[in-house]
Amino acid sequence: MNKIIGILAHVDSGKTTLCEQILYHTNSIRKRGRVDHKDSYFDNNHIERQRGITVFSKEGYFNYKDSNYYLIDTPGHVDFSPEMERSLKILDYAILIVSGVEKVQSHSETIFNYLREHNIPTIIFVNKMDRDISNKDEINISLKENLSKDIFDFTKELSNNMSEELIEFIAEKDEELLERFLDDNFDYDLWFEKIKSLFNSCNIYPCVFGSALFDENVDSLLETLDCLSVKNYDENKSFTGKVYKIKSEENKQRLTFIKVMSGKLKIKDELCYMGQKNILREKVNEIRIYKGDKFINREEAFAGEIVAIKGPSETYPSNFIVSSKEEDILSKLNTEDNNFIVPMLATKVLFDESVNIKDVYSYFKILGEEEISLNPIYSEELREIKINIMGKIQLEVLKEIFLERFNINVDFGPCEILYKETIKDKTIGIGHFEPLRHYAEVVLKIEPDKRNSGISFESLAHVDNITIGHQNLVNTHIFERSHRGILGGYEVTDVKITLLTGKEHNKHTEGGDFRQATFRALRQGLEQVENILLEPYYKFKIEIDNDYMGRVISDIQKMSGSFNIKDSSDNKPIISGRGPVSEFMDYPLELISFTKGRGRITFNYDGYDECHNSEEVLNNRNYDKNSDKLYTSNSIFCSKGQGYTVKGEDVRNYMHCEINI
Repeated sequence: MNKIIGILAHVDSGKTTLCEQILYHTNSIRKRGRVDHKDSYFDNNHIERQRGITVFSKEGYFNYKDSNYYLIDTPGHVDFSPEMERSLKILDYAILIVSGVEKVQSHSETIFNYLREHNIPTIIFVNKMDRDISNKDEINISLKENLSKDIFDFTKELSNNMSEELIEFIAEKDEELLERFLDDNFDYDLWFEKIKSLFNSCNIYPCVFGSALFDENVDSLLETLDCLSVKNYDENKSFTGKVYKIKSEENKQRLTFIKVMSGKLKIKDELCYMGQKNILREKVNEIRIYKGDKFINREEAFAGEIVAIKGPSETYPSNFIVSSKEEDILSKLNTEDNNFIVPMLATKVLFDESVNIKDVYSYFKILGEEEISLNPIYSEELREIKINIMGKIQLEVLKEIFLERFNINVDFGPCEILYKETIKDKTIGIGHFEPLRHYAEVVLKIEPDKRNSGISFESLAHVDNITIGHQNLVNTHIFERSHRGILGGYEVTDVKITLLTGKEHNKHTEGGDFRQATFRALRQGLEQVENILLEPYYKFKIEIDNDYMGRVISDIQKMSGSFNIKDSSDNKPIISGRGPVSEFMDYPLELISFTKGRGRITFNYDGYDECHNSEEVLNNRNYDKNSDKLYTSNSIFCSKGQGYTVKGEDVRNYMHCEINI
């Protein structure tokens, strides 16, 4: 039985150390390394060993009893959260590590919420219980207050025995078991099956207390995971896989890491997936199974395994890959898998003028394939490269990576906030593209969607007007690039786009025609309605002494934040709240300064919301929507063999489609 598990934690909670112990316990490695000794098995990159943090997700595998486990060690630092989140999407089970010293930290809480959002059964391992300052009662309070009331200590449970407390805890979640409990009619097998069911449906969260460094209760953790996990994969179905990361080797050969979701995969099998612009068919040339930085070659891979394959050239994370015989099911799979964690900052790349800017951009595109949140953009007009980032630690690591891999020194400019745009009301967009020997017309309904939902698409068009193939092309073009808004040229988000109708020509319509018509229709629709500027927000948690309460509350109000106050278990006030990233991003240094190091603040990304100072931001941006030649609402029509331009506001009077708008 194959199972995929992920190890996740706040930075410095002992995640990589636990991975070492698990692999050692299961005879998968001969020697346990340590992060502080810079010889850990998974953190094998010299940047990771120097900094003592995990930057890149790593794969390993081990056997325990009757199951094969594929293990993913994920980054714990918040700056590398997108890499962690991509791993979540392929997990069957997760182990969330909480430090017994620091208790539940802000990022631990965020990770737990992501796991719950993805419906991933999770075991919590409370680490560092060897420390004298670890207090089990306080930790239990912290777990239940900050994570879930459905957490229960399984450290000494399930060895053909259950404590009275566990029996009662489970009975409260099932009427039949509750009746048996009240009648003193306990049956171990019934309770055990209920525990498995509740765990796999994410209704309870087993917890194990121990120490990874000193090998305390790691065996109990493994046993709890093994006896409660029941994942089954079907090798008899046709092949389906999901991409979770991309890696380029030194010779620039591309590796696509996938989870085999069903069926089998063999070398020379032809695969089918959605590329950057259209559906591609490519063969598998090599299959690898990785353990850290080492790998073995395989002739085939089976459902429930994580493998790296060579062959596909345009895959990207969250892609679905299917057997070429099953191309028709691609449209049913959700290839637009929205992320919860997105960068909030952008920065300009700086480098020596003697270096060719196009070379630098090509290298950043390689890194951008591996870490899609970077989204490198090259402006020919400004002769500059910009990337999106999570934070300043990521920039420091990027400098080292760029020098190591491409032998070029780069630096970065000041960090800028990544604003976005959306619309306030429903609108209709029309795009027409008809230069000589070309033809396409598209009519889109564009509606505001719920906040942080991204962009969604559906088609209501009739095949008599526009074929299924061309409807799929419109869908592809909506997602093939980000679209600039009309306020500041920032990315458009949180809209639902519906293809209402369109028109094609049997002789003159070519593939690129619908790209042009779609882009123009979207832009034209945006110009017909009120637009809204969005900015990223933080959730924050501030722990301070009472003496500084008034100062902190005043600061939060000045920074346009909202807050609430509660007492913690150690009687220190905790101020939780929400505020704009632009106002709060530099506040930690200020807090440390005036509290003389006794105050602590933690941030977590909390999505986008309406900008608190839109007018100021847009005045500084000084964007002219009419001068943006790449994003135009104008349409092209044809008369007497000559193409001519119709401005966006007038297109409705020239359109060919019949629709009541």
